[in-house]
Amino acid sequence: MITTALQAKLHASTPESLPFARSLDARAFLLEREAGNILIYSTTSVDADPFWLGHYGGVERRYLTHGHEAMFPSQAGGAPLFVHRDDAEATRQTMEVRATFSRRHHLDEDFEVIPIPGHTPGSTAYLWDSGERRYLFTGDSIYLNRGEWRGALLDSSDRGSYLESLDLLRHLEFDVLVPWIARAGEPFMAETDPDDTYRRIGGIIDRIWAGKSG
Repeated sequence: MITTALQAKLHASTPESLPFARSLDARAFLLEREAGNILIYSTTSVDADPFWLGHYGGVERRYLTHGHEAMFPSQAGGAPLFVHRDDAEATRQTMEVRATFSRRHHLDEDFEVIPIPGHTPGSTAYLWDSGERRYLFTGDSIYLNRGEWRGALLDSSDRGSYLESLDLLRHLEFDVLVPWIARAGEPFMAETDPDDTYRRIGGIIDRIWAGKSG
């Protein structure tokens, strides 16, 4: 498995093309933490090379941002899986869920769980402070395509909740956006600052208000 060391403590899995959108790749990310490593997102490519996780000390917990990731199930060494209560049923179709959550909270001091309903009922963002930078994981509630931050308002999405969640996200302080999916062959993270974040997420909000998907 080819991996990219993004920072000393953050590592990306091999990209996996989405079968329904071959121009887009999905990745999982391993967060190296003294309190126990965390794996964010799910891709089947994680299980293709069992030595990948072991090389960085294994994984203590796995978190999904939403149930759609369960279409790409991974065992990830059997580490316990956590997902929002409202997306647990969809996740359990292909993956075993250890426990669910429903509110905003912290795991230790460096990892924050932030529900952002809209794209799916249980969509969740995760904010991780590595000690060097603050990374925001948004699933595909915000993803990267041709250098732009894009939204994914589906027919099944709750438009009002999505808009409220986007407004919450644009007020968060973070240094790097790390979505689940990005256009193949293009950067899969985006550095940012408060003004840039506000402008880019504001653009998604404006497009949704205009009747577009984001």
